[in-house]
Amino acid sequence: MAQDKEAASAVEELEIGRKIRTLREKQRFTLEDLAAKTALPKTLLADIENGDFVPPVATLLNLARALGVGMGHFFKDEAPGVRISLTRSNERVPIRKRPHHREGEVDYVYEALETRKSGKHMEPLLVEFQPSETADMVFTSHEGEEFAYLLEGRLEFRTDNRVEVLDPGDTIYFESDLNHSFRSLDGKPAKALVVVWNRT
Repeated sequence: MAQDKEAASAVEELEIGRKIRTLREKQRFTLEDLAAKTALPKTLLADIENGDFVPPVATLLNLARALGVGMGHFFKDEAPGVRISLTRSNERVPIRKRPHHREGEVDYVYEALETRKSGKHMEPLLVEFQPSETADMVFTSHEGEEFAYLLEGRLEFRTDNRVEVLDPGDTIYFESDLNHSFRSLDGKPAKALVVVWNRT
């Protein structure tokens, strides 16, 4: 419970929804315009902007692309012209879903590992995947490619026609437009370094 409150507080502190609204209004997009550009429901976008819904990585990447910024913009203000970016461990903020979440929301915790460099081609993340039943797995697809290196636990990767189980030290690289999902096995979270390349 304390963890949930801390996560909600972190999300409010980052003001992801406010940053999305500011970018949208700066570009003179209505919610309908942004919904058309991202193929996301207008009601979902409104909930994100109001801070009622924590966007998963694929949704945040989609919004970043539509609004012309890197995903790191939502975690800190990017610094134009940065060629080398160092992020200290105490500067990272974990993003968790809220205790009362939408049905079908992806169940993982993620941290952006780089937040300052603008115009980057890769998004490095530390992701903690939660255990779930196969029937509860939420599948997603988006443009780009992904790489995952499993640090802890056992992780199941699924597409519509393939299942792979990763142990610590295993890696997987795949095209993100495949319908895909992950779940932790053995009843405890699995932690992975994930790098997402978002095609522009």
